Amino acid sequence: MSSGLPKFYQRGRDRRRESRALDEAISNGTAGTTAAGSTNAKGSKSSRLMQFVKRWILVSWKDLLAMAVFGGAALGIYQAPYASTRNFPITFNQSGDIVYPELAYPHRGWIISPQLSGVIAVVIPLGVIFLAQIRIKSFWDLNNAVLGLLYSMILSSFFQVVIKNLIGGFRPYFLDICQPDISLASSNNATGLNGVGFQQIMYTIEICTNPDKAAIKTAITSFPSGHATSAWAGYGFLFLWMNAKLKVWGNYQTSFYWLVLLTAPVLGATLLASCLTVDQAHHWYDILAGSIIGIGTSIACYRLVYAAVWDWRWNHVPLKRAAPFGYEMEGDRLLPTYHKATWTKKLGWGRRKGTRVGRGSVRGPVEKKGLASGRSSETYARNGSAVSPHSRVAPPVNGYGNGVAHPDPAVARGTGSVGRYDGRGDQMV
Repeated sequence: MSSGLPKFYQRGRDRRRESRALDEAISNGTAGTTAAGSTNAKGSKSSRLMQFVKRWILVSWKDLLAMAVFGGAALGIYQAPYASTRNFPITFNQSGDIVYPELAYPHRGWIISPQLSGVIAVVIPLGVIFLAQIRIKSFWDLNNAVLGLLYSMILSSFFQVVIKNLIGGFRPYFLDICQPDISLASSNNATGLNGVGFQQIMYTIEICTNPDKAAIKTAITSFPSGHATSAWAGYGFLFLWMNAKLKVWGNYQTSFYWLVLLTAPVLGATLLASCLTVDQAHHWYDILAGSIIGIGTSIACYRLVYAAVWDWRWNHVPLKRAAPFGYEMEGDRLLPTYHKATWTKKLGWGRRKGTRVGRGSVRGPVEKKGLASGRSSETYARNGSAVSPHSRVAPPVNGYGNGVAHPDPAVARGTGSVGRYDGRGDQMV
């Protein structure tokens, strides 16, 4: 019967079967077992590693290819000739006064170059994400975080360079770089836009005398700010990731210093985006537009790889490609490790189901006796119930927040252990 199926469907089905079998083997620690059943320790580790790399490539190759294509396209567009023709004013014929003095600032050089800005916006968030894995210890959380950050940087860069080349704008130091000579307007007037407008004071870059064409192009591509775009694309993603892992805005009151730590990426992005106003390399609206692009792409890319952006119950859960996350799961219907992929270890977060409540938590009388209760601080943190752990109000009768065990939805669907959603994302299907 299967022979009548299209070949591409058969290949996809075989790939899914192989993926499920490999996931189960990796989770059981038997991926390196030979066909004869004999296992060599060194060969087993090597085999598991090779199979895991193969699995990762099968899962991620489309995204890697897309990132390479869009990254290359962004670089190509950035280096392409400027596509628009803009006019700029120089003087009134009668008075000699300079019009728009905001274009006549001196060129003082950049405090931070575009290349260094991009490196800072990527390296520091990556460093924080990698260091956090010392405690989180989830490869697929690391995988989703790194890919999501790269998605945000590449997508925002693509947006930014397209707008720069098609729209652009004059930098505050444009006239200092251009060094215009209005006597050239009659001989260098291929566009027909020199000496036009009110009192014929509007000109184009055709009258610039600076031989450095690259410098002139940079001076006319101020909008939007690439520094602001990359800063908010990188640090904005880091802020969302830290918010999910620290649970600062979660279901318990955290310490003020955690809030300070959480807002550090916001301060870093603001400083990196705004520093070029000091040396007059950008207007305020250039920075505003770049910041909007960066913030928008960071939110979109974070939601692409995690289960939520602001919902503290789910925003730390890395999504998988072939297994939907069951948002309908509540309370103890959640798999035991759903809350483990976090940095914080308070009130049940960052711990497996049934472990001791973290230091600093407030224990009720039932908790002190060691009795199971859905109103304990740990269960309250784990299941996201809206009922206070020490409230006298009885928990809902539907089992949400009362510690009643429910069957796993994946098991109810008949998928068994393969297909269940591990909250850390380490079991991919």
